[in-house]
Amino acid sequence: MLTDSHCHLAYPGLEERLDAVLAHMHDMGVGRALNICTTLEEFDAVHAIALRYPGVWASVGVHPDNEGVREPTVDDLTARAVLPRVIGIGETGLDYFRLGDRTRADMEWQRERFRVHIRAALRVDKPLIIHTRASADDTLNILAEEGQERARGVMHCFTENWEVARRALDLGFYISIAGIVTFKNAQALRDVAVQVPADRLLIETDSPYLAPVPHRGKTNEPAYVSYVASYLAELRGVSADVLAEQTSSNFTRLFLQ
Repeated sequence: MLTDSHCHLAYPGLEERLDAVLAHMHDMGVGRALNICTTLEEFDAVHAIALRYPGVWASVGVHPDNEGVREPTVDDLTARAVLPRVIGIGETGLDYFRLGDRTRADMEWQRERFRVHIRAALRVDKPLIIHTRASADDTLNILAEEGQERARGVMHCFTENWEVARRALDLGFYISIAGIVTFKNAQALRDVAVQVPADRLLIETDSPYLAPVPHRGKTNEPAYVSYVASYLAELRGVSADVLAEQTSSNFTRLFLQ
């Protein structure tokens, strides 16, 4: 059985055809999916999907790139994190990719939001789902400062270099690989993907975005994590069954135990 450790089922492109999307997921041997929350405003919809469909869980969090949305407090996050089928805090982290005219100093609101998520995760002892883009040093430094060596979680849709991966692994985090690994220009990511220890590796779609080859450019969906798994298995020199068992066991250990 395969597990999609990160998808957005409440987003346009998937939410209007959920029955078909999840039927296709199961047909492709994907038995479980984690439906990720990116604003408090969408949490109820994200959570409702997890309650409705077997094999689907939910997270609660506010994406670092979302502005003009309700700002979370630790209490906001923890109250939702203890609801049935909610198993993670995030998507959270830092994203400096679209600074525009702003400077890194102007992004203190993002860093404070991230700290709130870490504190919530520690309070309820649930994993963090980390997004980092053009901000790896700050992301890892804040995790080390706030995490008190107790924070745990996953670096989702990993696209950084091995040094960043190694630092995240040293903090106890897992590394999740998405469909980007199948793209022609992703050799640097492939170099990282072969080095991640088998007991720290997760796979995901980040759907409806980043569909893997041979569906690149189309709407992504959880069924397509099977292509990520097949590609990674060949890259790492293991069978598809072994890769599926390893990554699903890792998901269970991180999120469900």
